[in-house]
Amino acid sequence: MKIIPPSGAAQLAGYSELITRYALSVPLPDRLFAIGGKHRVCTADEWTLLTPRHKPADSLFGHLVFALKYEGIHLWVLKALFDALVGREVEALVLLEPTGAYARRIWFLYEWLTGNTLSLPDTVSGGYVNLVNDKLQYAGPTRKCKRQRVNNNLPGNRRFCPLIRKTDFLENWRQSDLLDETRKTVGQCHPDVLMRAASFLLLADSKASFSIEGEQPPKNRIARWGQVIGMAGQQPLSVEELERLQGLVLADHRFVIPGLRVTGGFVGSHDRVTGMPLPEHISARPEDLPELMSGLLETYTLLKREGFPPVLLAAMIAFGFVFIHPFEDGNGRLHRYLIHHVLTETGFVPKGWVFPVSAVILKRIVQYREALQAYSKPRLEFVDWFPTPDNNVSVINETKDHYRYFDATRQAEFLVECVVETIRDVLPEEVAYLQKYDTFVEYVNDRIDMPQRTVDLLLRFLQQNQGVLSKRALNNEFAQLRPDEVDDIEGKYQMLFQYTSEKGQHSI
Repeated sequence: MKIIPPSGAAQLAGYSELITRYALSVPLPDRLFAIGGKHRVCTADEWTLLTPRHKPADSLFGHLVFALKYEGIHLWVLKALFDALVGREVEALVLLEPTGAYARRIWFLYEWLTGNTLSLPDTVSGGYVNLVNDKLQYAGPTRKCKRQRVNNNLPGNRRFCPLIRKTDFLENWRQSDLLDETRKTVGQCHPDVLMRAASFLLLADSKASFSIEGEQPPKNRIARWGQVIGMAGQQPLSVEELERLQGLVLADHRFVIPGLRVTGGFVGSHDRVTGMPLPEHISARPEDLPELMSGLLETYTLLKREGFPPVLLAAMIAFGFVFIHPFEDGNGRLHRYLIHHVLTETGFVPKGWVFPVSAVILKRIVQYREALQAYSKPRLEFVDWFPTPDNNVSVINETKDHYRYFDATRQAEFLVECVVETIRDVLPEEVAYLQKYDTFVEYVNDRIDMPQRTVDLLLRFLQQNQGVLSKRALNNEFAQLRPDEVDDIEGKYQMLFQYTSEKGQHSI
């Protein structure tokens, strides 16, 4: 693959140079690095141009060290590179600086990624060095490797290990106490208001999850899936549990084989004339699913136990799941269920609450699709497939590394944006609405003997007409109200709901 730097004076460095030099068939990293001609660091689109003093030695070792030092660890690129090399070449690299920190990191990564053992004796001196630079990427728990004297702090295992870069956005979010904001909102609520708000948000989230998939199921199915979301985090995650949940997602099992796929899969459409698959995303090969799913679940257990940031963990696991696409159907809703599960089981979501993640995603559907496409689109050209007689796809090349090693930064930033909106807007608005609702009902009941269902009807009419009862309502359902009562009710509603009424989001 030929990579063109942003200016003629720039020279490729690190991963961009290695991908070009060794013609690696891999998706490009989100950030590419080169050496510019100016003596200041510049950024342009996806490029970072470092200064001439950062220029590495023009060798395999020089560019590998540059990549690890300034760009972090991109496992899918390193795996492709190591597959293109022979063990003797890597041994020669290590022997350039056998006790050097970067040589030992390269040595560890080669053996970890390929499963091959180099003909080198164990390191017996020197301090342990961290594999992941936690100034560049979010690290996992430390596991000491005596052979290279390396602290393996990768956030995962060989079978599933996405990484997330430390962007300014994510770091600013980490420094704010969103969980404390949530607890304050919840703590200020009357228990009855809290319970009603949670019920509304649960139903709204279930409905939104179906809407994202373009479905309009009957209300009982929405309510049933809402009950499932409400139990998120109560059962340990396993393939068997996910298969059970898939059974609850699907209303009709006659045309779907439940459990892990036994055929290929893709997301997209078909040509109207030929029926040819038109993929936007190609799922992992069925023979790779057991290994990928066990790797994903083991990574979740590891990071959950060690206190990895819950929202980042939810992004890694939920998006990793939907990229693998392990089931024939139901993957999208289970992907969003996993967000609920992780946030609940890690204690990020207060007990008794449901974060309406799907409802917020539906509002941000364009950004959501962009987050999905940021992963899928760059990988399509590296998947070789042919159409099957039933207009499915069958993948013929090795693609496992696409699904277990990827940069989850874009997906993590999207999920954080959804969580921030939930905490700072959605939850307070729902609590405030219910408090205003109770005040309005009490106000009406103090003046007029009106059944609850009639008060709710009155409120709906006011919502639909910007705080004023329509002529139809005054001539029919509420013809018995006196003019002064109408004025009082409309005035009270407008005072309480002057902002909420514009949104028209609630139904009682």
